[in-house]
Amino acid sequence: MNLISARALDLILDGWRSANGAPAYEALAGRIRLLILDGRVGLGVRLPAERDLAAQLGISRTTVAAAYAQLRETGYLSSVRGSGSVARKPRGTSAPADVAAPGILDFSKASVAALPALAEAARAAAEQLPAYFGTSGFDPVGIPVLRQAIADRYEARGLPTAPDQILVTIGAQHAIALLSRTLLARGDRALVEAPSYPHAFDALKAAGARLVPVSVTNEEGWDEEALEQAIQRTSPSVGYLMPDFHNPTGRSMSAEVRERTLGLAARHGTTLIADETMAELDIDRPGRLLPFAAYGESAAQAILVGSVGKTVWGGVRIGWIRADRSIIQRLVAARSTGDLGTPALEQLVVANLLPHFDAVLAGRRSQLRAGRDHLAALLADRLPEWRMSHVEGGLTAWVNLGSPVSSQLTLAARAEGLQIAAGPRFGIDGVFERFLRIPFSYPAAETERAVDALAAAWANVGRQPIAETGWLAEVV
Repeated sequence: MNLISARALDLILDGWRSANGAPAYEALAGRIRLLILDGRVGLGVRLPAERDLAAQLGISRTTVAAAYAQLRETGYLSSVRGSGSVARKPRGTSAPADVAAPGILDFSKASVAALPALAEAARAAAEQLPAYFGTSGFDPVGIPVLRQAIADRYEARGLPTAPDQILVTIGAQHAIALLSRTLLARGDRALVEAPSYPHAFDALKAAGARLVPVSVTNEEGWDEEALEQAIQRTSPSVGYLMPDFHNPTGRSMSAEVRERTLGLAARHGTTLIADETMAELDIDRPGRLLPFAAYGESAAQAILVGSVGKTVWGGVRIGWIRADRSIIQRLVAARSTGDLGTPALEQLVVANLLPHFDAVLAGRRSQLRAGRDHLAALLADRLPEWRMSHVEGGLTAWVNLGSPVSSQLTLAARAEGLQIAAGPRFGIDGVFERFLRIPFSYPAAETERAVDALAAAWANVGRQPIAETGWLAEVV
């Protein structure tokens, strides 16, 4: 049974004492409940002993005992002889779901509606598919026509690429997981940004990595000094970065920082993985930046991950890895433990779209520009105390709430009909309670509905108890 130590729990309990001005035991119980609902204290995890947590927090054991008792009464803890107090799901609550309940507006996913041209590309792919019926259908590398189309796209972006440097995957998350388990050994360090994409954290930790976070902020972007020190002091085996329209802040790494980061990685033997799933969703970024692997003296040290999930549609599960040929060979050899290949039909759909991708992106950029500006205007009007920094591309804004109440706010928002991811979902150890990721990729009417729900939830946070039911969604 997993155990969260008193020190680790203290780190993610930040701000619990001020919750609603309630008695200390109620405030502590409420905060632990939020952590269980948010998934930061997992189901089946044993909480620290009452005496240990009291000593860590500097409060009486009676306060902790009363908090634990309240959590047991409401179904969030169970007491097992010899195992202490264990986090659990109360009866009558729904399990965590990737799909919002009927009537709930789902803003936990930074996504776009399907491309209008997708239907025609799918019809053409269906007509092309019989040409592949003579093969086994198990394709661990990618059909040649798609690998060539992806290589041509990199060439057009300024990075010469051969088809044998491409491995087609079942989306970007599959690519990140495959790279993690191929390049990492248990106990290796992995450099990550904070905040960042939570499922990348999951993939790296599942491979046994110890995460080394480096800050990225709305105002300053990457903490260059911390980035340099993290690589020099820990020599991570792998680094996972999102240098273009970073999720969730929307920031982009300058050409100079890319050069320096790649140089440092090469000197310390760190393989950098650049997630480019939103790299071409430029709205008004000045200048032109090349793909991450085009910088530095050692392009072989940079692996690129891409997909069409953020540009074409999330329902088309096609991604890819661009890497040195030797790494591609290792990935192909390792792939069969997780899957046996990428569906041919979906590969053909994407192969039909990539030659026309400039037109696809032009339409998406226009949509995202309108969405970003509309969200900024709505927040300025209805939630003026929140701060939304200017975003030059991508799909999301990392909004500063001004108070460490993001988890409470997202639970209150669900009562108003909105499902949205709390800031701590994008961090490690429960930080980022002052932030909320808000996508601006949805239709104007849905964005207005979402902001209305957030404004109503904001008015209630800290003024009345949050409902006991409801779970936070997975993040995309």
